[in-house]
Amino acid sequence: MEGTVIVADDDRTIRTVLSQALTRAGARVRSTGTVSTMWRWIEEGEGDCVVTDVMMPDGDALDLLPAIRRKRPDLPVIVMSAQNTVMTAIRATEVGAYEYVPKPFDLREVLSQVNKALSRRRRLYQPEEPPTPTEETQKLPLIGRSPAMQEVYRIMARLMTTDLGVMISGESGTGKELVARALHNFGQRKGGDFVAINMASVPPDMIEVELFGTARQPGPDGAGKFEQANGGTLFLDEVGDMPLEAQTRLLRVLQDGQFMRVGGRETLTADARIVAATHQDLRALVNEGRFREDLFYRLNIVPVRLPPLRDRLDDIPDLARHFLRQAEAEGLPRHSISTDALELLRKETWTGNVRELENLMRRLAVLCPDEIISASVVEQEIKARPSSLAAPQAEQGQRLGQAIESHLRRYFDLHGDSLPPAGLYERIIKEVELPLIALSLSATRGNQVRTAELLGINRNTLRKKIQDLDISVTRGKKMM
Repeated sequence: MEGTVIVADDDRTIRTVLSQALTRAGARVRSTGTVSTMWRWIEEGEGDCVVTDVMMPDGDALDLLPAIRRKRPDLPVIVMSAQNTVMTAIRATEVGAYEYVPKPFDLREVLSQVNKALSRRRRLYQPEEPPTPTEETQKLPLIGRSPAMQEVYRIMARLMTTDLGVMISGESGTGKELVARALHNFGQRKGGDFVAINMASVPPDMIEVELFGTARQPGPDGAGKFEQANGGTLFLDEVGDMPLEAQTRLLRVLQDGQFMRVGGRETLTADARIVAATHQDLRALVNEGRFREDLFYRLNIVPVRLPPLRDRLDDIPDLARHFLRQAEAEGLPRHSISTDALELLRKETWTGNVRELENLMRRLAVLCPDEIISASVVEQEIKARPSSLAAPQAEQGQRLGQAIESHLRRYFDLHGDSLPPAGLYERIIKEVELPLIALSLSATRGNQVRTAELLGINRNTLRKKIQDLDISVTRGKKMM
């Protein structure tokens, strides 16, 4: 690692750790605890890379980024922040940060980013001056600062300046439409309309009319979702529920950029960013012949996976308070929630995810007579909520082999007298490998060396399987 790195952070310990690590890696380091000193060094031509915190005693480093871009457009600036919200990531991207790293950070990741920045020294695109934040733009489209959400924020931030298609996957209630709306509201097409269609709620024989419109009704009355979303974003929710015929026509539109209304002859131009979402495993649907593989790759240009609430329990206090404030803004009584009650919420298994938590908090806002919601009130409502009813469970003590056999029997039964598509062995192996490797990585907090040891495979083999299976890895080991 060659070059001079400016480290700016008001935390002396963080400055020391970063300075020592960068020096050991071969870089020269100048460190400061103020924005003013950092800017003076940059003006004087110091530094080949900057690693800076956002909030410091004398200012906000992100406010300085546009000036740095004008003065030193080739100087990469890596931004660190403990304010780990999607807006921080978006704002860092908008003002031209080379990379955004949430705190607490993985020291190895910071070193890796600095090394890439020093080796490339590429000229970054100079963005326009960011607009003055308004009350509306300060409203966070997503709540949560857990490590599980940080990767989502980082991917979203990179997508704001592109028109690439996005596939959002996640269980029901994880907030897929919220992500889609955020991509629109803070993206390049925010001047257009955000148009949503839920494939699961439209009768199969009406999906094409809903998407492409009908010639039977001339003018705006006959317009479909593609026309309504012209210049904006078209959100295809539960895209896995599309019938095959509609999939074929959608693929054709995505390939050609043109379409006709159902029963019409006039060719219309499709000009909408496509954001799709599903709670299903589309790869499994492709293997079963129920979803077109070519359409899957057209839609799945950039995948965004939303974690279930059980994987982001640290976000529950923020989410609960947010929903109570939201309820108050809508005219419901004002409430706060006790620490014991929040701890009780953290211990629950949220099968309905964030939506279930939101519904519970709204009920509490209506029903709780006291200003402070206590643990006993929360416990009473949790026991009464529908999701607390016992769900059908697999037979206790059932071995893995028996569970797989049951699954395969249902799979063969699904095809009746016909055979499933060829390549069944490889598909089944992948279906077992995916959760096995993903859960092992989760258990080791993303440590690939320990995961390889746990699985008993070579580390290079593990890396290849992670790549082949498209597994997202979030390292949990925090150096600070």
